[in-house]
Amino acid sequence: MKLFESPAVERLFDPRGAFDSWVTLVVVVGIFAALLLAKILIVWGTRSQRFSAATQIELAARLRSWLILVIVIVTPILLGAAYTVGAVWVLSLLCYREYARTVGIFRKPVVSIIVVICISALAFASIDHFDRLYFSISSLGIGVLVIGSVLEDQPKGFIQRVALGIFGFLLFGYSLGYLGLLTNTPHFRPLLLTIILAVEANDIFAYCCGKAIGGRKLLPNTSPGKTLSGAVGAVILTSLMVASLFHFLYADTPLDDWWLLLTLGILVSVVGQLGDLTLSSIKRDLGIKDFGKVIPGHGGWLDRFDSLVLVPPVVYHFISLFFEPLGIDQPMRLLTGG
Repeated sequence: MKLFESPAVERLFDPRGAFDSWVTLVVVVGIFAALLLAKILIVWGTRSQRFSAATQIELAARLRSWLILVIVIVTPILLGAAYTVGAVWVLSLLCYREYARTVGIFRKPVVSIIVVICISALAFASIDHFDRLYFSISSLGIGVLVIGSVLEDQPKGFIQRVALGIFGFLLFGYSLGYLGLLTNTPHFRPLLLTIILAVEANDIFAYCCGKAIGGRKLLPNTSPGKTLSGAVGAVILTSLMVASLFHFLYADTPLDDWWLLLTLGILVSVVGQLGDLTLSSIKRDLGIKDFGKVIPGHGGWLDRFDSLVLVPPVVYHFISLFFEPLGIDQPMRLLTGG
């Protein structure tokens, strides 16, 4: 089709290459197989009366939410880079909105308007494949937040509102936005799907290992339900999963070394758990259980994607250590014409 003759347009909008990598197919099929298995287990637990009525309702709600979330997450990635960046932009705004309402910064519209503009600029830089612009927005955005708050001429609470704005922007805009930046790699689909699968599986591994083994609490004041055994079990299982999938994804490249791949897997697991604990610290500080109730059985967007917040930049920069700047072989500055 002439519509997709340009390599840049093909990467951004053409869904025909969705399954060019068999890793993509394996991950997608694996995710839906896991959901089917969960459904079977819920039905078995219900018929055998191993689950209480309340547990059945909660598990059913969680499964329905997961099915919708999987479709919402996987579909843009398969469609193309532009759709993926758009989805990341929306997720960043939703996460910041929940954060802003929770910490009260939404009452300072100047701060939130600047953060929204900066998050939108990050999405533009990702679609434009203008990496230098993306990286510069972190410092420039902080500067604009400071200046905008100064010009409000309200010194009372200045430090608090600027700090809260910067914290929200860096976590839910800049850090999470690296998912959009990763679309500039030629194999972004299996890469992003592997990252998301690993992060979500990491949570499941930690929960299952913690319940099965028990023992000492990890950080009892921050997250009373998490155990040291769960954290260690998640690191082991997640690192093996990441190493296995990335081995096929980066076969015959400088990254195709089991020690490097296991190191990457350990980083994904540890940073994923730290992201979860970071958001738990915010909730404990504010005395709340969840950031929202928009996802039945899960809470808010931040409750579901807390473990993902810190992982994307770690993966991006780790991979960059072994290659030329990521996506350097792809068309750059598509809109600004650099």
